[in-house]
Amino acid sequence: MGCQSGAGGQELGKRSGHRDGPEQSTDDRLAPRGTPLYETTYGNVAPRLGVAYQLTETPNWGAVLRAGFGIFYDLGQGWLGGASAFFPHSATKSLVLVTFPLSPANAAPPPLTSSPPVNTILVADPHLNLPRTYQWNIALEQSVGSSQSLSLTYIGAIGRDLLRVTNFFNVNPNFQVVELTDNSATSDYHALQVKFQRRLSRGLQALASYAWSHSIDIASSDTAAGSLSTPATIASPQIDRGNSDFDIRHSFTAGVTYEVPSPGSQEVVKAILGDWSLDAFVLARSAPPVNVVGATSFAAGIALAPRPNVNPGVPLELFGTQYPGGMIFNKAAFTPAPVGQQGNFGRNVLRGFGTSQLDLAVQRQFHITDNVALRFRSEFFNIFNHPNFGSPNNSLPSPLFGRSTQTLANSLGSGGPNGGFSPLYQIGGPRLDPACT
Repeated sequence: MGCQSGAGGQELGKRSGHRDGPEQSTDDRLAPRGTPLYETTYGNVAPRLGVAYQLTETPNWGAVLRAGFGIFYDLGQGWLGGASAFFPHSATKSLVLVTFPLSPANAAPPPLTSSPPVNTILVADPHLNLPRTYQWNIALEQSVGSSQSLSLTYIGAIGRDLLRVTNFFNVNPNFQVVELTDNSATSDYHALQVKFQRRLSRGLQALASYAWSHSIDIASSDTAAGSLSTPATIASPQIDRGNSDFDIRHSFTAGVTYEVPSPGSQEVVKAILGDWSLDAFVLARSAPPVNVVGATSFAAGIALAPRPNVNPGVPLELFGTQYPGGMIFNKAAFTPAPVGQQGNFGRNVLRGFGTSQLDLAVQRQFHITDNVALRFRSEFFNIFNHPNFGSPNNSLPSPLFGRSTQTLANSLGSGGPNGGFSPLYQIGGPRLDPACT
């Protein structure tokens, strides 16, 4: 079931260009039965190319230069995959002040209809394209001795015709909410990556990597949850171009395993102190972005939360030991935007808190027979009990605005229907007692 404008109008979602965003007609109506949701696209060829060149052949000091390029396509449906859960495939009925058991009239399911008025409908730009990403990389890999290597890599990726959802409210008497999916989003990612690797030699192996990167986009999600929930008068995609929701500028990880040498040669000493090893994992990363949203208003029963206006000359952040993590956002720096308008404060400008954590493990292998062994392992997560805070509250009307109210582990999800892992298995939690296996 599609949706298009009437005579003299334009098809809903048809745009003069991505820069100006979707245009809206006040005479939208349902398309004829059998109209496809959007046109099938052809010619989505995705070539890949990779080359490698050996610069030097010096033993234990060889160098290799690698490069690659590719075009990748996404599925191209996004939020549209849930179209069957909305008009005309579903209907609801509200019952107020009823008694049980329900009367036959109240217990009867609401009738399905394909005629307006429509509460919520999912539509697509009729000329929707498959989202595509151009990716490339150049890497220099240098051997450092017989057991170690160092690599330096530049990675780039740009996304074009990416999916974006815009919510139109009170389009006309026939349509209260129209959720339009189109190709108005783009993304740009560039990163410099450094990796050091040591294969197991003399009881020591290690892998360490560092990434310095920046990700910018117009929309970090192609679902309604990540859509622009504001009136269509401010639906231009360019006002949302900013740091990606997942933009982490600096990220460092390292893992080290060390097999402790067995002291002495006496069998009794080796039986007690032999076959021990230590594992260490280090994680450190800079702060993720936080998108500040202003006072909430409502249209067609949908909450709208545009970004606020910023007050010039007022610090955006306040620092002090009295604040969780030593920092809060300054509420006095912002003023809610007028209803129906977008504020001048950019998307994902502020940053939350960085993360650092050290995990340790001690283990020993007991050789019972040639074919049977028993392993003892004790693990310490966040052994120094370093506090890691979740991102501050981003809702300006909230009395807790600007403050972090939970640890990073809790803020990343709670498992089950809420998504994410249980906080017990997330990074950024308090120290866990050793788990022995």
